[in-house]
Amino acid sequence: IEHTGLAQSTLYRQLSLLKRWGFVIDDQNEYSPGPMCVPLAWGFDQSSFLIRESHDRLSEIARASGESIGLLIAVKNQAVCLDMIESTHSLRCSFVKGRSLPLAKGASAKTLLAFMNPARRADALERLSAEKLLDQSQRAALEQQLAEIRAQGYATSDSEVDAGIWGVSAPVFQRPGDSAAAVITLMAPSSRVDGRAQFLIDMTVRGASHISARLQSL
Repeated sequence: IEHTGLAQSTLYRQLSLLKRWGFVIDDQNEYSPGPMCVPLAWGFDQSSFLIRESHDRLSEIARASGESIGLLIAVKNQAVCLDMIESTHSLRCSFVKGRSLPLAKGASAKTLLAFMNPARRADALERLSAEKLLDQSQRAALEQQLAEIRAQGYATSDSEVDAGIWGVSAPVFQRPGDSAAAVITLMAPSSRVDGRAQFLIDMTVRGASHISARLQSL
């Protein structure tokens, strides 16, 4: 009570909710972290680990390409940005760290889905359908695209999420043969991609491979 400044009744009500959700356990009126804190802490540590081991490479790609590049992970049916290195051009793409988008459109979302565990991918697609972000024909078309993305090893998109924005995304693997731990996505104004698309694709794919090798060597 002294540390929180909350009334006793309010504090006990909050503790009751935390106990119900598994974030707090009560042992003879002594409170300690509950079992749900373990996956929460693991998720934080995993995200921090991915950022730490990929940031330098992302910075190198941003400098070499002159474009913005981000690190994204899948959380339920959302693509969430963990890290972002912005282009130095006055006209540039910006994707704020912590921002999330549905796993339905764009290179990042499709790459995350394509290299996801099949059961988890099916669940994510069901969620998107339930939220009416995909109808039956759109889901069938997306599943075909995902198979093609798995075959080529990366995805590109143009104006799918934001008009005039081109992107290429490649998966990062923490363990060989496992689902992608994350993706890196390079973003650029479509007007600056003409004649450079393959160069940007190759750079992004090589960058993702480099980060994967680094993660797997640790």
